[in-house]
Amino acid sequence: MAIPAAPGLGVRRGVVVVLAVAGSITVSNIYFPQPLLEAVARGMSVSEPTAGLIATAGQVGYALGISLMVPLADGRNLRRLTTVLLALTAGALLAGALAPSLVVLTIATAAASTTTVLPQIILPTAASMAGPAGRGRVVASVGIGLTLGSTLSRTLSGAVADLSGSWRGAYALAAALTAALILVLPRHMPTADGRTTIGYRKLIASMPGLLRTHRELRLSAFLGAATYAVFAAFWATLPFHLAHPPFDKGAGWAGLFGLLSLPAAILSYSAGKLSDAFGTTRVNALAVACLGLALALFATLGTTSLVALAVGTNLLVYGTSCAQIANQARIFRLDETVRARLNTLYMLFAFSGGAAGSLAGVRLYNAGGWTWTVLGCAAFLAVAGARLAVHSAAARH
Repeated sequence: MAIPAAPGLGVRRGVVVVLAVAGSITVSNIYFPQPLLEAVARGMSVSEPTAGLIATAGQVGYALGISLMVPLADGRNLRRLTTVLLALTAGALLAGALAPSLVVLTIATAAASTTTVLPQIILPTAASMAGPAGRGRVVASVGIGLTLGSTLSRTLSGAVADLSGSWRGAYALAAALTAALILVLPRHMPTADGRTTIGYRKLIASMPGLLRTHRELRLSAFLGAATYAVFAAFWATLPFHLAHPPFDKGAGWAGLFGLLSLPAAILSYSAGKLSDAFGTTRVNALAVACLGLALALFATLGTTSLVALAVGTNLLVYGTSCAQIANQARIFRLDETVRARLNTLYMLFAFSGGAAGSLAGVRLYNAGGWTWTVLGCAAFLAVAGARLAVHSAAARH
């Protein structure tokens, strides 16, 4: 018997939940190493900036995987593609757990990030399943799964590292959870019926033209890169900030901030409804405002107060999630036949910004401490705010 669709959403009941949970688990593979950086630095006897390369490798790998693999969702069997990607990711994570050196760990992290691109296949798939009126809500439902995965994975990995006394347990757990998805996710993806096989070279070659054609894609890509740079710089440097005086906290505390930001992750579901009701530009403005407030807290009280850091983290997570949902809702209203490639381009820019943010954040922290990191984040955010202001002014005229 067919499972009825959720009212107004055009998606079978339960399928969105499965997609959200799968997205949560797979996206966590990008973020769970971040609270482990200080523990890796100690365990492998390397400097903090050197250990920070792991976070950058994760962002670079994800951007590479998005550019090379997500376009396949427009022209391949999604069930087969899902199975292959999950198997490759689980294998790379297991290699990371067994890594004998930082070089091997960095390569394994980059490899896992390159193949764990299913969140960016799941999102356009869910958007295609949804009706136009409920697309923002479906994107938000899956998006909140991604937000929960990105935040709670830090809590879990930090706790595993503290309890086991090693960062390796977190990699092993991530490998097991990813492998378990092979038994569940593929059968909930759409079948290949009616799909046209498009040559891989043609898929890749078509993307620059899409960027030139769609002005709204360029806007979303720019805003995504700038705001995600702020997000990534914060999380890449938080473990070092907490490990130093006056806090002197370990990996578990760095991971705890993922749990502390859970209210913001849950509240970010509202961004989908707000995008449907008031438009994506206003939600982007809300995101910039929240990120600005977060940085103000980090700069003024975040050097001495854990409470201020926790409140600021909630503002950061909510603002970044609002930006992500608004940006993707905007591009998913464009050409449905190339939706995976549109999302590929958007996420490529976003995670390239994340890679730049991670690298800049760690370098700035090493050069001038927390204050320099916050100033670097403010520079990224100012660029996003200026671009949004130009777009809003043009739209009014």
